[in-house]
Amino acid sequence: MKHTYHIHGMTCNGCRSHVEQTLSKVKGVSKASVDLEKAEAIIEMESHIPMDTFQEALKKDGGRYSIHKLGTHHHSEEKKEEKPKGKGTGTFYCPMHCEGDKTYDKPGDCPVCGMDLVEEQNLSSHSLEQWTCPMHPEIVKDEFGSCPICGMDLVPLKPDLSAEEKTYKKLLKKFWIAAAFTLPTFLIAMSDMLPNNPLYKVMEQKNWNWIQFVLSIPVVFYATWMFFERAYKSIKTWNLNMFTLIGIGSGVAWLFSVFGMFFPDFFPTQFKTESGAVHVYFEAATVILTLVLMGQLLEARAHSKTNSAVKELLKLAPNKAIKIVDGEAVEVSIDQIELNDILKVKPGDKIPVDGIITEGETTIDESMITGEPIPVNKSKNDKVSSGTINGNQSFLMKAEKVGSDTLLSQIIQMVNDASRTRAPIQNLADKISSYFVPVVVVISLITFIIWAIWGPEPVYVYAFVNAIAVLIIACPCALGLATPMSVMVGVGKGAQNGVLIKNAEALEKLNKVDTLIIDKTGTITEGKPTVEKVGTFNNSFSESEVLKYIVSINSNSEHPLAQATVNYGKEKNVEILKSDAFSAVTGKGVEATINSKKVALGNPKMMVYEKAEITSQMEEEVAGHQKQGKTVSYLAIDKTVVGFVVIGDKIKETSAKAIKALQDKGIAVIMLTGDNHNTAKAVASILNLSDFKASMLPEDKLQKVEQLQKEGKVVAMAGDGINDAPALAKSDVGIAMGTGTDVAIESAMITLVKGDLHGIVKARHLSDAVMKNIKQNLFFALIYNTIGVPIAAGVLFPFFGILLSPMIAALAMSFSSVSVIANALRLRTIKI
Repeated sequence: MKHTYHIHGMTCNGCRSHVEQTLSKVKGVSKASVDLEKAEAIIEMESHIPMDTFQEALKKDGGRYSIHKLGTHHHSEEKKEEKPKGKGTGTFYCPMHCEGDKTYDKPGDCPVCGMDLVEEQNLSSHSLEQWTCPMHPEIVKDEFGSCPICGMDLVPLKPDLSAEEKTYKKLLKKFWIAAAFTLPTFLIAMSDMLPNNPLYKVMEQKNWNWIQFVLSIPVVFYATWMFFERAYKSIKTWNLNMFTLIGIGSGVAWLFSVFGMFFPDFFPTQFKTESGAVHVYFEAATVILTLVLMGQLLEARAHSKTNSAVKELLKLAPNKAIKIVDGEAVEVSIDQIELNDILKVKPGDKIPVDGIITEGETTIDESMITGEPIPVNKSKNDKVSSGTINGNQSFLMKAEKVGSDTLLSQIIQMVNDASRTRAPIQNLADKISSYFVPVVVVISLITFIIWAIWGPEPVYVYAFVNAIAVLIIACPCALGLATPMSVMVGVGKGAQNGVLIKNAEALEKLNKVDTLIIDKTGTITEGKPTVEKVGTFNNSFSESEVLKYIVSINSNSEHPLAQATVNYGKEKNVEILKSDAFSAVTGKGVEATINSKKVALGNPKMMVYEKAEITSQMEEEVAGHQKQGKTVSYLAIDKTVVGFVVIGDKIKETSAKAIKALQDKGIAVIMLTGDNHNTAKAVASILNLSDFKASMLPEDKLQKVEQLQKEGKVVAMAGDGINDAPALAKSDVGIAMGTGTDVAIESAMITLVKGDLHGIVKARHLSDAVMKNIKQNLFFALIYNTIGVPIAAGVLFPFFGILLSPMIAALAMSFSSVSVIANALRLRTIKI
């Protein structure tokens, strides 16, 4: 019989293979087949086996996976289990993303690869500043004051060390202990190379071996014991990794030495020195372990730099703000700010939350979130963002977004989320890594056999040393780190330049894009339209009446063009009439009932929708405005076109330059707009765009994306409106303007904070740099292992007499991972 079950907890191909093996071993199972994408297991069994039996088998295997009948596993539970929320200063995740974007509540080792979990940087503990008494540290308050016990002024409470700093300090302490005991062990062993070894005049070699044994104990059982724990865990769960090889190699060397000291008669003369003592390798084991520990120490320090972009963003978040309470300015913690609070921002201060200026004008340095160094002029009703820096004028602002809703918080969260995603290119490294450790172990055994049969005397000594060197030099860790380190640094670099990457896949795909579709309003243009003219076609309605109906119906709409007419109406003191049954027709316009009349406003398609005829004379009258790149909306009352409004939207200064730069990179740029042909043609002419389409509805844009994809094109779509959302979601890479709607931003893979086409140029440069860096890292890791393993096996010995000491192999292995991280860190210096 055959049953299908849902498997929860799998995040990679290694998980799939592991679950499949575990289920296959259950008594009574003929065959088990597991599908990672469907998260399903098809189990063939001789007779019915209770599901609890399978659940128990998975539980004994570590409890990371669970099995359910199809249809009984709730998605809400899955989300809760798969990505638990962190506590304290943040969440913890594996830097190699062995389990996808899974996070942990506590620091520790990755259950798959054994590496130290990395702490996510966030604002949870940053915003609250606390105070304590220097004499009575048990006194902790949220604001400055005096100690209630001794009366002394409270001082700022220094936050606890981050998890990565704690890990680094712990490793540093262990490294110095390991080095202190390893150095004398190494010197004793190396004294054999001295003529008439002076140490043997003090005592026999046998006694010196015992001293080496004693010196090695703190190194093995304290300073580096974690490596053996990780190795044991990796073998137990069959998640073979770097620590498997280190544990086997150094463990065998140490145990062999101990066995040789206690039972020297067990070994043939080939394993013994002239004094009759067995060759011991305490120095090899301790030096290997100490060098690996040093590599982990360097990695810990380098890791802290890979998320430096997030740390810099965190520094932008202010702790305090000035709140206006009953007309008085009161300094409060950032956590005490609520929606609609009025805040005062002084010259040079950081803006505490997102909001709108209610009084005053200033210049604001937004370079920290847009990457643009030129300060931006701001006045009443302009929006301001948390973390940006005020210029030389004070102003009042109203809080519109606080806490995790601010732009700065969202940027930090997006960077954290993107840093934990996997790029498709990482699948190559994963596939190689899954076979890597078993293959290295086999090569090590073959090395031992070849040297034992054909090697020079003492053959077993050579065989043993070279076999250990093979185990130690191999570094699957470098392969695993190649992609995620570059992605983490690249995503952070993008955030500092106003390019927000939703996931690693977007970075990889953008590198292959050959066609870019762009919207007009808010993408090419500034998205700040203004009314230039209101006209009438019908003598029954004056221009003021036409304006009144236009403003009244648009007062219900959030579209930028609608807002422009409402603002214009307010300037003209136009009366806003009550409207009923308001409805927005996507890509066409709006309709409502005003004064018992059916009113519609929009483009020609809206007039067709309302069965209101636009005569050729009307078209001629507005054509002149359209040819200047203006947008014209028609007003119909009771199915009769009675007037129009002309709206201008200035083309962004950077649009033409950005489009030229993208075309120079071989990217075809196509403009799709819902506006009329004349307006579209005028804008395209200014930008030297030969390919454009006008009067495009959302479904038309979507169909165009699908058509280009069928032609084999890799399509990116840039837009900022709700009508762009379907095409953004369908395209290979969706790019949203940060100045646009939330729907567009949610549908996109990349968001440009400044809402500027130049951001696409930056994003493409970043994508090119990151993909080049990833390929370099993969090349370094692959070539290192491809060359290092044969050299350690002794392939150069017959030709050049060169052998690689296991200690040198350990040094090379440690620096291989560090070199990959160091190469990824170069991305911090690139100019995009």
